Amino acid sequence: MPCGWLRSRSSLVLSASTDSSVTVRIRSLQRAESMLTDIAGLNRSVAPALAVHGPSVLPQPAHDETSTPSFLDSIFWMAAPKKRRTIEVNRTRRRATSKLMKVKTNIEPCPECGHLKQKHVLCGHCYAKVRRETGEIRKVIYAMEGKPLNTPAMETVVLYDGETAKEVDKDKRIVERPRKRPSWFNLS
Repeated sequence: MPCGWLRSRSSLVLSASTDSSVTVRIRSLQRAESMLTDIAGLNRSVAPALAVHGPSVLPQPAHDETSTPSFLDSIFWMAAPKKRRTIEVNRTRRRATSKLMKVKTNIEPCPECGHLKQKHVLCGHCYAKVRRETGEIRKVIYAMEGKPLNTPAMETVVLYDGETAKEVDKDKRIVERPRKRPSWFNLS
């Protein structure tokens, strides 16, 4: 009994002219169904059946071990586009207005250094200066204490040229830097 399924957009096209090819395809679909139920760990009597677009009643082939497996058994069928997308459609999709860069209106000069930055965001130039100074302070602590993991967890006071330690800072780690205090590093 010849069997043929109509081709629909992005669907698998199956057509057969002989009964043997139909039984081979039915067998491969049954194998796929049994593999899916085995992977999911479901009971075969309770598991949902694999939905196949075809005749309402499919003949059940006899299980013969003498038949050779088809090359269709190892193929995982996926949808494929019917037509190639044109370059105009591709460019329209890629250059959509939602994908374009937005114009920033929240840019202002940094009050400390004058470089441009976004509002409510730390200035990148000032952050680089703070990072450099913090690295230098960590090097001094490393030289004083040894390895960084051996340093005790205690508060650190940084003193610059012309500054002296207060009575409150007696129990804290004191790091002295031989330079003028930066304007952004407040003495508190």
